[in-house]
Amino acid sequence: MSITNESIWAPSPSTTRGQPTQLASDSKGERLAYASNKSIFLRSIDDPAVARQYTEHKAQTTVARFSPSGFYVASGDAAGIVRVWDCLGDGITKGEYSIVNGRINDLAWDGDSQRIIAVGDGKQRYGHCISWDSGNTVGEIYGHTQQINSVSIKQQRPLRAAAAGDDKKLVFYHGAPFKFNTGIGDKHTNYIYGVEFSPDGSTLASVGADRKIWLYDGKTGETRGQIGEGEHKGSIFGLSWSKDSRKFVTASADRTVKIWDVEAGKATQSWALGEEGAMAVRDHQVGVVWPPARTDNLLISLSLSGDLNYLVEGTPQPRQVVQGHQKTITSLGQSTLDGKETLWTGSFEGRVCGWDVATGLAGEIEGEGHPGYIAGLTSTSEGTGRIYSVGWDDTIRSIDASAKTFTGSASKLSGQPQGVASGVNTVLVGAPGAVEIFQDGKKTGEYKSKVPVTTVAAHGALAAVGGEDGSVQICSVSGSSLSPQSEIKASRNPVSKLAFSPDASNLAVGDGRGRIVVYKVADGSLVTDRWTAHTARITSLAWNKAGSNVVSGSLDTNVFVWSLAKPGDKLEVKNAHKEGVNGVAWIDGVQRLRRLVQTPR
Repeated sequence: MSITNESIWAPSPSTTRGQPTQLASDSKGERLAYASNKSIFLRSIDDPAVARQYTEHKAQTTVARFSPSGFYVASGDAAGIVRVWDCLGDGITKGEYSIVNGRINDLAWDGDSQRIIAVGDGKQRYGHCISWDSGNTVGEIYGHTQQINSVSIKQQRPLRAAAAGDDKKLVFYHGAPFKFNTGIGDKHTNYIYGVEFSPDGSTLASVGADRKIWLYDGKTGETRGQIGEGEHKGSIFGLSWSKDSRKFVTASADRTVKIWDVEAGKATQSWALGEEGAMAVRDHQVGVVWPPARTDNLLISLSLSGDLNYLVEGTPQPRQVVQGHQKTITSLGQSTLDGKETLWTGSFEGRVCGWDVATGLAGEIEGEGHPGYIAGLTSTSEGTGRIYSVGWDDTIRSIDASAKTFTGSASKLSGQPQGVASGVNTVLVGAPGAVEIFQDGKKTGEYKSKVPVTTVAAHGALAAVGGEDGSVQICSVSGSSLSPQSEIKASRNPVSKLAFSPDASNLAVGDGRGRIVVYKVADGSLVTDRWTAHTARITSLAWNKAGSNVVSGSLDTNVFVWSLAKPGDKLEVKNAHKEGVNGVAWIDGVQRLRRLVQTPR
């Protein structure tokens, strides 16, 4: 048996303040390629909930580019490795090549989809030109004295290439094989972040931290002139040409994206993303791409926050903003409000997002939230529209689900939260020495445990408290107190996760060694102890609506679906997430199982 994933709800691109982030589109204008942590994602532009993930890089990924033929993608990482892989079939790696002794900042294909120039930060060299299928040298990238940030290859013959970087120099190469031709070092006065030939090869443009835009002859490299001086108020991190080569778009740290008319030498449209103020940094525009072969004049810019802004020429506001997580997803919850099913995710950087199950798109929760690691999320009784989050800032916060915003002030916890669960009008938070009880976001009581608390679960007026010694306390919830009813000695290892079945008749218990057992809540009798396929700590458990199956996630990277009727059988997704599974949930009853892409730290 196997599980078929209909789509991947992808994370946002990884970004770094003060650095450009490369975005790329395929030649048909259908897919977007970008780097996110140690993976590369190919994401549908028209249906952003559909994406493919490439996971073969061992280091932080930095850039991905489609070949002009559309058959392959070349991607680079922080260790100086370039990998070429099939982007239409099974994602098989066709080649792996060591280019520099440092970060790959950019790469480019020639028009024949035969040669690749990769550039970055190295010790012996800052770039190299290779054939994609063998890695053989087909040119040398010389002329720079500091890291190269951007490279572009003219798609027509005679072949030309240009590279620019931190030495404020643009170097022009003739090929093939590519060789140094001229170096232009007197135009930019600060780092150069982007260079790109126009699609027809007639013009080369460069942009950088000095906020300048320079144009050059695409065949000879001769300088044509500067345009737009003083219009961008921040570093220009990226540019991309329109398919007709008459215009290009730039993205800047001044939060603006501008379209430039080459012949007129001036901007024809400008978008200002976000708002001025303390949060303006997150709206720095650090990347942009103008997908070719489209008829809707769409271009996509990237904010430092990871937001992908869909901009249409001629319209003043973004058509849509695609949001998601940039760091590890650390917690997962779900709720249904007015018939609308939503998954809630919290991440390592403190971001909380609500994912519309129907569309697969996320919206970031606004307002003052947690500054870091989200340790748990829980929703109150169905239909109330209230979500609670706990974080490693040792606080519990409330979220208005319909407005997608944090509400009220945070309540302080007695220690680092070990889990959160909601019952009837109560929220329980496991702390190392007790279970704290909250009502309407305010602490109303606590239950002192005999052993350190490791996790909690709740269902209606019932609660389960997991312990460091492998025990589980079954308690009744009454107002602001918990009353112990029975104790189950579930494991010889610390209990790591608990989950009540939908009718609260059974309790699934996961431990720190990867074992899952199920007990009858009424009398503590064993239902099954045969679910032992995981090899590391159980991080998440969820029952389907029928109470017949349990899905489990673990630090061993695997997801299993178990059956009470046939305890020896299981569905499995091996290596579902590269660095461990942190959350699982059922949606649409028993019809589908959804896993969110968890990005590694």
